[in-house]
Amino acid sequence: MVNIVIGGQMDKQRLAKLVEEHGRGEVKVNIKGDIEAALDLKNGQAHFYLGACATGAGGALAMAIGIVGPESCLSVSIPGKVLSEDEIRKAVQDGKKAFGFVNTDAGRVVPILIDEMLK
Repeated sequence: MVNIVIGGQMDKQRLAKLVEEHGRGEVKVNIKGDIEAALDLKNGQAHFYLGACATGAGGALAMAIGIVGPESCLSVSIPGKVLSEDEIRKAVQDGKKAFGFVNTDAGRVVPILIDEMLK
C-alpha cells in the first residue's frame, strides 16, 4: 500500500478523489494541512506528498520544500507549462517525493504520478 498525503492550498478533496480513482486500490490517501503533511512525509508516515495551488509552487509546495528539502520536491506544472509525461515519470524514478502543480492541471498530472508511484 502506497501512502499519499494531500497538502497544498486548493482542491484537496478533488485531489484525494483523483488519487483514489487512479490508485487501483493500492493507495491510502490522507488530507492534511501543509505542515502536518510535510512532516508525515519527512517522518516516513507517507510515501508521497501532493499539493495544488494557483501557481504549482508556493501554496502547493512551500512547506514541503522547507521541511523535507528542495531536493525531494518538484513542481510538475506552473501556469502555462506542464512537464511532459516522461519528465514526470523520471522525477518519481529519481526519488522525488513531493509534487506540486496548478490545481487546474490535476486531471492531467495526477494519473501519471500515481501510475509511476505504484511501479
